[in-house]
Amino acid sequence: MQFKNMLSLKFICACAIAGMMFTGLYSCSKNDVTGDDDTDGGSGTVTIDETAYTSGTAEGSTETGADEDDLVENSTFSSTVSIDFGTSITITNPLSASGVTVTQTGSDVVITSTVKEVEYVLSGTTTDGSVKIYSDNKFKLTLNGVSITNADGPAINIQSSKRAFIVLADNSTSSLTDGATYATATGEEDMKGTLFSEGQIIFSGAGSLTVKGNYKHAICSDDYVRVRSGNITISGAATDGIHTNDAFIADGGTLSIKASSDGIEAEEGFIIINDGTFTLDVADDGIAASYEESDASITPYVTINGGTITVTTSEGEGIESKSVLTINDGNIAVQTADDGLNAGDAIYINGGTVYAYSTGNDAMDSNGTFTVTGGKVIAIGARSPEAGIDCDARTVKITGGLVIGTGGATSAPSASVSTTYSVIMGGGNASQIIHIEDASGKEVLTFLSPTTYTTMLFASTKLSAGTTYKVYTGGSVASGEETHGVYTSGTYTKGTSSASFTTNSVVTQIGGTISRG
Repeated sequence: MQFKNMLSLKFICACAIAGMMFTGLYSCSKNDVTGDDDTDGGSGTVTIDETAYTSGTAEGSTETGADEDDLVENSTFSSTVSIDFGTSITITNPLSASGVTVTQTGSDVVITSTVKEVEYVLSGTTTDGSVKIYSDNKFKLTLNGVSITNADGPAINIQSSKRAFIVLADNSTSSLTDGATYATATGEEDMKGTLFSEGQIIFSGAGSLTVKGNYKHAICSDDYVRVRSGNITISGAATDGIHTNDAFIADGGTLSIKASSDGIEAEEGFIIINDGTFTLDVADDGIAASYEESDASITPYVTINGGTITVTTSEGEGIESKSVLTINDGNIAVQTADDGLNAGDAIYINGGTVYAYSTGNDAMDSNGTFTVTGGKVIAIGARSPEAGIDCDARTVKITGGLVIGTGGATSAPSASVSTTYSVIMGGGNASQIIHIEDASGKEVLTFLSPTTYTTMLFASTKLSAGTTYKVYTGGSVASGEETHGVYTSGTYTKGTSSASFTTNSVVTQIGGTISRG
């Protein structure tokens, strides 16, 4: 069926429903939509106008997780203990009579310290060794070209609740690998991953670290993990790439993670990403604050303030928060089988570029409210009954930016709180351009869909009140640049004139399906 006929049928149904259920919310009068039989292919071109989108007042979290105690430069480490692995192990310990004991069994090294201000430097290679640290105080652990493989346990096992400042020495490359099975732990000691700590782990430095988790997690803390800088590659993990109890915080760095479960999970806490580059290729969730128990003292939120995040998952969700998900800035792209973005209470998007493409579920799903105040939001959901944007018939508030949602349905923006004009339209085909312009020929959208859909939600601060817009399908773009299907430059040659609508109200429906919950 041609696009124009689909629109006509959907318009009749939509207007009947609107008359019964949505009087005063949507404008479905005769003047709001018209079908055209003319084909303007080749008869006109339009310059794509990438005018800056305006923003409303930001909502949600602004938390950065800043803590001066997490800055290694704010601490003093006056003594250095060195361990150099090789055919034999060279240990340099100037504190052997002053509170630091270093013992070895084969290539397994155990450090016990009651001394403050100690730096431990690891270097060299062992194919069957480990380092275990007991410390009464925070310490600095410098990885200076060390390669540790342990056949029956963690490569580095920190049995201390104090801060471990792990510094990746500049211009160095280190690697850590654990065994597929672990020997029995001492007493009640945890051994949950290749690099494990009872306390906080704070990464810094300009070096590189590769971690392979054969038993369970690759990097794990029973407190929190913070990444300030460094190049960290998790080449594989039997479960999570990075697993924490309390929190994960990133201020920078480059992380590449492959995992058989989650990429980054805070089991009973929160996740904050301020900056950094993340490439996650996982089976389950990409980034997850996943706590589900009824402890009011734990709020499993996710806040993204910047960075570049790419998530590919074969089974799970791209970014999940069991409470609130806030995106203030950044470049985010997730491709999933389940929801692209998911939150238990609310999703707030205030800036950046956020792209979610789900092949089997909603692109963006909030079990509470959904708010966009700025940025570019592209949500590509699966076919009916899945949606581009779904909030279970609760409030969708759009006050700025650009929003495109395609799928089998969509949640409708709430006219009482939204200030950005929007239109809900019928379907289109994969690899087909949809173009919208006003009566003067000024472009407001040129979009190339990656998949076939039956419903599109389009909201933009480029739409104006009381203005008639014409919708074209097909056509072509010359000398164009696009990001996630949204053209930002080029010249559009018109395809088929399929419909038109007038923004007589904040929300206009000329086709498509509105999700009821």
